[in-house]
Amino acid sequence: MGTFLLLMAESSAIGGELAEGGFSLNTNILDTNLINLAIIITVLFVFGRKVVGNILKTRRDNIETAIKSAEQRAKDAAEKLKEAQQNLDRATAEAERIKKSAQENAQAAKEAILAQAAIDIDRMQEAGAADLSAELDRAIAQLRQKVVAQALQKVEAQLKSGIADDAQQVLIERSIAQLGGNV
Repeated sequence: MGTFLLLMAESSAIGGELAEGGFSLNTNILDTNLINLAIIITVLFVFGRKVVGNILKTRRDNIETAIKSAEQRAKDAAEKLKEAQQNLDRATAEAERIKKSAQENAQAAKEAILAQAAIDIDRMQEAGAADLSAELDRAIAQLRQKVVAQALQKVEAQLKSGIADDAQQVLIERSIAQLGGNV
């Protein structure tokens, strides 16, 4: 209503200035277009209310649909998150199981390798001792052969040079004594 009075005052002022050169209020309803303004305002109010109401209702429906859609997407995302979390938990458990199994296998392989190494070391030591014993026996046999060969050479040399009579007599008596005979 305040706008209406303001418009009326302005139109009166403009009309009055033109007519008299001063300020006056024009009460002629047709001059001020009050009827035209009232008709336009009424038409806008009656028909515009339906249009604006329809626009607002459509807007509200669109917002409700968008909210419901967003809620559904949020619910779907929460379900997918829960499923992904379960998959992650399963994968983590499987990874831990694989890791534990690998550690157990590695420990068993380590123990088997150490046991085999100990067996191999014992076998090598035995083989080394056997080789050393065989070498020692061979060396002793060679030494015996050399000693026997040298003794034979010495005896042959003495035999060739001759045995003294008294040494020969002693040798014969000793041989008879060893055979168990009496002289």
